[in-house]
Amino acid sequence: MSSVPICLSHTLCQPPSIYSILKAAKASIWFHLFLTVLQVIKVYSEDNTSRAVEVPSDITARDICQLFILKNHCIDDHSWTLFEQMPHLSIERTIEDHESVMEVQSGWGMDSHCCLYFRKNYAKYEFFKKPLDFFPEHMVSVSSESNGIMNHSQLIQTFLSSSACPEIHGFLHAKEHSRKSWKKFYFVLRRSGLYFSNKGTSKEPRHLQFIAEFGDSDIYTLLSAKKVYGAPTDYGFCVKASKSNSARDLKLLCADDEQTRTCWVTAMRLFKYGMQLYQNFIQPYQKQKSSPMRSISENSLVAMDFSGHKSRVIENPSEALSVAVEEGLSWRVTSPHTECTLMSFSSLAIHVAQPWFHSKLSRDEAQKLITQQGLIDGVFLVRDSQSNPRTFVLSLCHTQKIKHFQIVPVEENGELFYSLDDGHTRFTDLLQLVEFYQLNRGILPCKLKHHCARITL
Repeated sequence: MSSVPICLSHTLCQPPSIYSILKAAKASIWFHLFLTVLQVIKVYSEDNTSRAVEVPSDITARDICQLFILKNHCIDDHSWTLFEQMPHLSIERTIEDHESVMEVQSGWGMDSHCCLYFRKNYAKYEFFKKPLDFFPEHMVSVSSESNGIMNHSQLIQTFLSSSACPEIHGFLHAKEHSRKSWKKFYFVLRRSGLYFSNKGTSKEPRHLQFIAEFGDSDIYTLLSAKKVYGAPTDYGFCVKASKSNSARDLKLLCADDEQTRTCWVTAMRLFKYGMQLYQNFIQPYQKQKSSPMRSISENSLVAMDFSGHKSRVIENPSEALSVAVEEGLSWRVTSPHTECTLMSFSSLAIHVAQPWFHSKLSRDEAQKLITQQGLIDGVFLVRDSQSNPRTFVLSLCHTQKIKHFQIVPVEENGELFYSLDDGHTRFTDLLQLVEFYQLNRGILPCKLKHHCARITL
């Protein structure tokens, strides 16, 4: 962007007004946009609402996300992601933050009905933080050049290094060309590409057959692996040539479980983009250092007691619970009419306005939403129970599996509480319950960290 023009004589006489500076800056921005070719793109959210926006031709996926974060007043926690979805092939993928959106769209066919989706993906860069969760030890090895010596904590550096040669290996189901059947093979993923062995688990060069490389290809997950492609499990993925939109050209693969699929797909992303992925990961944090912002991590949450003249931090979890219950009860001590109104608001309305509450969501829909937004520890949502109208359900991801916990209402002395552990730990409303388990694991396998959010564009 060009600097703001200020007349020299005007500067000598008096300082320019804020209005004149802003006016000049606005003119400079419009001049920049005039020189840049603008195009219209359409982006969808998870509730299938959409918005068309006019953007420069060189805009990246991260730029698009930043635009919609601002337009929708979302919290920028670096998990908002742009997805490419191809309904005619029933596949989708994460568009990497650095990728040109116009280049992605240029590969779409005229009648393909491909579209862009804006939603959360908490798992996008999680492998940089917890590589062991993404790369099981039995699936990873290093070449003889490294003498087999590698600490798993240094695994990511091995992937990013051009001199090191990590290797992913294991069994996958593969769809045979021009056939409906799937067959199980032993696959090997190296920096040079993907191979399968035609003789058991042999890795000898004469037994390895080349399948695909990733320079001109992208990795997609199958949206309906069983239904559309007749896969043996729902954990399907594929390698698609960038310039092809035909189902016949897809290299269709299928894993036996989610962890295995995640390992293969993540490794392929690392081999394709390498250090660029790491730059995408650290870029937002580098900006935060130069321009400090309020932290939104779960580590910034602390229990506070505001009952006295001065506020204080509560370090004992059991004390935090008792204080929370006392606070929840104290503000109800009013006139009978007001008490009834506040109790009704507390038990019925407080959670409805929370972004983690998804009302009449079925079990299958909850699992799909959590899967879409990232199968990492602590991703959660709260919903109405389908089987019991008076209860709620907490759906939580742990070790890439989704578990459901019933929140049961407990009534005592005319007071209504909510509990996850048969009344041993009680909360006056769902908001207190969620905030407590964000701070304490309790009976849950992990703390609540990331809520599933759905927005309307």
